[in-house]
Amino acid sequence: MRRDGGVGVTDRLVDGYDLVIFDLDGVVYLIDKPIAGAAEAVSRLRADGTSLAYATNNASRRAADVADLLNGMGVSAEPDEVLTSAGAAAARLAQTLPAGAPVLVVGAEALKAEVRDAGLTPVERLEDNPAAVVQGFGPDVGWKVLAEAALAVRAGAMWVATNTDRTLPSPRGALPGNGSLVSVLRTALDREPDLVVGKPAPALFETAASLSKSRRPLAVGDRLDTDIEGAVGAGMDSLLVLTGVSGPAEVLAAPASRRPTYVAADLAGLFAPAEAAVIPANGAEAGGWRLVDGRLDGTGAPVDALRLLAGYVWGGGRPTSGSDEAGKLLAEWGLTAG
Repeated sequence: MRRDGGVGVTDRLVDGYDLVIFDLDGVVYLIDKPIAGAAEAVSRLRADGTSLAYATNNASRRAADVADLLNGMGVSAEPDEVLTSAGAAAARLAQTLPAGAPVLVVGAEALKAEVRDAGLTPVERLEDNPAAVVQGFGPDVGWKVLAEAALAVRAGAMWVATNTDRTLPSPRGALPGNGSLVSVLRTALDREPDLVVGKPAPALFETAASLSKSRRPLAVGDRLDTDIEGAVGAGMDSLLVLTGVSGPAEVLAAPASRRPTYVAADLAGLFAPAEAAVIPANGAEAGGWRLVDGRLDGTGAPVDALRLLAGYVWGGGRPTSGSDEAGKLLAEWGLTAG
């Protein structure tokens, strides 16, 4: 790191930061399988003395369980480095409700355990007079508990969602996430949750930075609508990796609230020079690609073309192709080849 805390042209991207906050699904693993290079990236950061945190919207596991899962994959983690939306939601409810208050839990056993550990009482039915409904992802969530939750909210219970991720990444493709389940209640009740705790809300990022006493954190994620938007809202630099949900077309169409500082194919981008991942505002060349007067040509890694195009498109430009390879990328990413 430079003395002024910034990143120089020849520095590794990570050298400008004192904390790396990782999302998990789509960044470190896919469901239960590690993403190639994730364990090595974490090991290199630890060897360099860089502080780490794991911030996940997944509410189906507790922090200790997440740490065990990561260690089982060869990715080193301590429970106190893990921040989950389940734990954050339970903590917020404990601040709002009296001790022992009944809370109807929609989600996995991990969410029930977090509610219980926060000094509240998990319940399952309207007849238990829940003061709140907390909704998180669980693979066994079905109609019955959603019906009880709808009745409880309609009767006046506070409705808290751990997150609103529409999908979850998996080796088979995107699967329905908690946001899809939240939309069931949203449709039935014709209203929004009273509180959404997880990303893109900045709470998980801010908590991670506070616990580490970080002055310059970097958030790493795979989703523009949660990880990157949350980092922007928290005032943090962010790295989008293309190993999970958001792809090139979504990057190019991103509004200002969802634009990452850097884009890389995977976590190896942390250790490359910062200029190899930054989005150039007025860039003309990147990794073998050239963009002159809006015309893209050359050859190289698609992620480098994406970085050039993102800066140009975000500035209002409309690129055209100057080669067959460029034309193919533009077509794949929903841009007119020209």
